[in-house]
Amino acid sequence: MMKTLIIIPSRMSALRLPGKPLLKINGLSIISHVSKKAEEANIGDVIVAAEDQEIIDDVKSNGFNAILTSNKHKTGTDRIYEALKKSNIRDVDLIMNLQGDEPAIDIDDIIKLKDKMVKKKSNLGTLAAIIKDNKNLKNENIVKVITEKSLEEKHFPRAISFARKYEQIDNIYHHIGIYCYSKDCLEKFVQLNQSKNEIENRLEQLRALDNNIDINVSLAMSCPIGVDTKEDYLALKKIMEYKN
Repeated sequence: MMKTLIIIPSRMSALRLPGKPLLKINGLSIISHVSKKAEEANIGDVIVAAEDQEIIDDVKSNGFNAILTSNKHKTGTDRIYEALKKSNIRDVDLIMNLQGDEPAIDIDDIIKLKDKMVKKKSNLGTLAAIIKDNKNLKNENIVKVITEKSLEEKHFPRAISFARKYEQIDNIYHHIGIYCYSKDCLEKFVQLNQSKNEIENRLEQLRALDNNIDINVSLAMSCPIGVDTKEDYLALKKIMEYKN
């Protein structure tokens, strides 16, 4: 059986909503909500990788594992790689990079991505959901992915491109920021220089495509609200507190 490790990168200095990892919903910080979801997926050990001691303290106080990392990293992937090296977890085959600002991520989608990675022997996989409102095609806050084939439950097609806005509609989906790497692929990725596309579009995954690393895409059954702004936080807080 392939051994999987989930690492959740987190930092306090997000540009649009500083301090968001420690914002509370139902009395629990956002980063700890994500940690709880990751553990409930039950696919492997879970570590939060953070550059801020406040995040480490919060996560550990809620019973989760965390590793302090450098504050010099340019990307979340660099951060998770440092955490992997610092961890005492050995013989890992798959490393999942789960975004720390999506506390509403569906556990079944996490499990499904891992299962498809194993079944298809993929080196790098991610999630995407159906776009239900075409106005979102031009919304630059929603990252889109175009796949080589239509995205259906049993499919795991390659991504052709990622962008913040598109005009076309065919085979275009709402990208969800979760990545699953084979260990070899992660080690290769972090050694690559940031590509021009990546820097201009502020999309780390373009570095993989620019270096001929295939990214397979799994269909997510739901599209969680990511917390990028205060409005996102208040909307998600209202939904989660109502459900609770």
